[in-house]
Amino acid sequence: MALRDRLRRLVQKPGSTDLAPFRAVVADAATREERVRALSDAELTAAAGALDGNDPAELCALGREAARRTLGERPYDVQLLGTLALLSGHVAEMATGEGKTLAGALAAAGYALRGHRVHVMSVNDYLARRDAEWMGPLYERLGVTVAWIGQSSTPAERRAAYAADVTYAPVSEVGFDLLRDRLATDPGDLLQPAPDVALIDEADSVLVDEAMVPLVLAGASELDAASPRYADLVRRLRPGLHYATDEEARNVQLTPAGARQVERVLGVDLYAPENLETLTAVNVALHAEVLLHRDVDYIVRDGRVKLISESRGRVALLQRWPDGLQAAVEAKERLEASPSGEILDSVTVQELVGRYPVRCGMTGTAMAVSGQLREFYDLGIAVIPPHRPRIRVDEPDRLYATTEDRDTALVEEIVEVHATGRPLLIGTRDIAESERLARRLTRAGLTPVVLNAKNDAEEAEIIAGAGALGALTVSTQMAGRGTDIRLGGASEADRDEVAALGGLLVIGTGRYHSSRLDDQLRGRGGRQGDPGGSVFFTSLGDDLVARYAPDERYKGPTDADGRVHDKGAHWIVAHAQRVAEGVSLEIHRNTWRYNHLIGLQRKDLLAERDEILKGDHATKTVSEGAPAKYAELAGIAGEEAVAEAARQLMLFHLDRCWSEHLAFLADLREGIHLRSLGRGLDPLVEFHREAVPAGKRLPAEARTRALKAFESLTATPGGIDLTGASLNRPSATWTYIAHDNPFGTLDDRAFRGLVTLLQGKRR
Repeated sequence: MALRDRLRRLVQKPGSTDLAPFRAVVADAATREERVRALSDAELTAAAGALDGNDPAELCALGREAARRTLGERPYDVQLLGTLALLSGHVAEMATGEGKTLAGALAAAGYALRGHRVHVMSVNDYLARRDAEWMGPLYERLGVTVAWIGQSSTPAERRAAYAADVTYAPVSEVGFDLLRDRLATDPGDLLQPAPDVALIDEADSVLVDEAMVPLVLAGASELDAASPRYADLVRRLRPGLHYATDEEARNVQLTPAGARQVERVLGVDLYAPENLETLTAVNVALHAEVLLHRDVDYIVRDGRVKLISESRGRVALLQRWPDGLQAAVEAKERLEASPSGEILDSVTVQELVGRYPVRCGMTGTAMAVSGQLREFYDLGIAVIPPHRPRIRVDEPDRLYATTEDRDTALVEEIVEVHATGRPLLIGTRDIAESERLARRLTRAGLTPVVLNAKNDAEEAEIIAGAGALGALTVSTQMAGRGTDIRLGGASEADRDEVAALGGLLVIGTGRYHSSRLDDQLRGRGGRQGDPGGSVFFTSLGDDLVARYAPDERYKGPTDADGRVHDKGAHWIVAHAQRVAEGVSLEIHRNTWRYNHLIGLQRKDLLAERDEILKGDHATKTVSEGAPAKYAELAGIAGEEAVAEAARQLMLFHLDRCWSEHLAFLADLREGIHLRSLGRGLDPLVEFHREAVPAGKRLPAEARTRALKAFESLTATPGGIDLTGASLNRPSATWTYIAHDNPFGTLDDRAFRGLVTLLQGKRR
């Protein structure tokens, strides 16, 4: 047993898995390599098709040989360890550059050869298509079919892709297809097979960072335009005089002087009951103006507001804020209002993945969230060692008293290192910071290449060249970029020279809100035993400290350049990051508690909907609930026509009731706090007290409406006329990702009190 595994067993590191059984299988596979290599291509494919699911060593041997022949890559032992971890239902933690894509493909093929249907969920279209096409020859040699789905895939292409043994798709597209299936009115319109195996790429990002993000199916309605008048009004208000923000810059409110100014301009009593909508519109416009920043929270591209993913630092495709806030930002930027609509259905990423009986995943940073993966998904972690020992040098943080001191030192360091020819990758926390730094470097005589949400289409080419001699790359978050950084770039001749300089130096411009994001940035250096280095330049004036440790003050000594060496000051930064992670976990936990009930109610309703869609449940309901009308219509149009009419009626009213229920629950969740906080009640208990009986009434209410509509139908020998039944489904539907309100729901805001609580817990 390796020393690393002995130590892990000794300390019983939470969430980790003993690799000894997997190592034994890999060793067994090695003894079969010579025999398997002698097989012809046809024999290899036949051997894969005849695999016994209880012989993982044979799978590893056949998969290794298939990869060698089709991809020109012989999987390392550690890649096979990753494959076996995935086949055992774990999350495999594999460092950047260690070959997760191939390990995942071998695991997906292994599941498929056992008779399972596998959905490999990626973070975007590019990676889904790239990996499916790249690994395609491997799958073909093993006798496994593979396909991919992207945002532009047609229904026919999606249906064909889901019919393959292995389907690569962005997690959002899998969710959207599920939502479309939930509103299907004909069994032939269904896209997805029953969920079986989910293999999640960038598992920590998908399963933790984006777990509670709702994927939404909306129906067309009128534009939810915000009045430009409110945007113009709040634009003229002055900070400190007319409005004030809290220390975390997460909330903003009018001061008495601000309220008077607004009332003078609008000519209304802002707080009169009849002006509640006006007050709300002003507050939302103020939030959009003061708290949401262009090139930090969003960019404007092609006349549209595009949100920025906090965890990935690039455009969050299809995401939007709740309609009122989205419209307010569009008014702020003087843009045409985008369409909004009634929510027909939604599903969180956590609920989506939870539907799969078998779940596994891979990422470079899983151990930091092992508790959450266990708590929410019952997933353990298998930490896969690197193929070659890591020799990257990770320096301690360089901490400065102010952001200006930090930025000055940062530029000086970059200029000095760049002069040697050593490649540099500078990780920034948002677009605005990346562009500010690029401007400072340009003034210093350098020419950086910038990778952020404004030019993410070129990201693969930019990243691939970041290890070249003399390369200087400034980037936002590096998670899920999907491209390795090779020393020397495309030039093997430069590799040795870059290595002699110390390899790629990764510099962070400050700590992220999660230590995993720090580790993901560091992981871009020192790939597969390459030399490399990393260091973070932080400051006590960083937003992380201001937001999550506002009461901590450092008054100790600094160097002439503003650098701080005191251990207590370094503790403040680390403490702020821990508080941020703790608050994030509690918000996740609390949001899950609300959504769990909604998921259970939806599950019950979907069971009935499935019986209506595929069986004779609708016919039984109308024949028993309105026997005379059933006999009348059947006598004229025939039983088959009546059955179809009953199905459409019941599906429509069941879907209608669910959409209304979602709106009711959204209002309830917001309003429940106003009642509970004043009376000392538990908001979750109060939410359940009203939500549970409302959910139980849904099926009966849908049946009552359907029967009432059924009684109004008329028939002819040619069929049944449904026009009088008012089955007005939306003329158009679309999908989007409902980005969390940056100011949070009321329960989220309550959890920010944890910041104060956790700040008191020192070493």
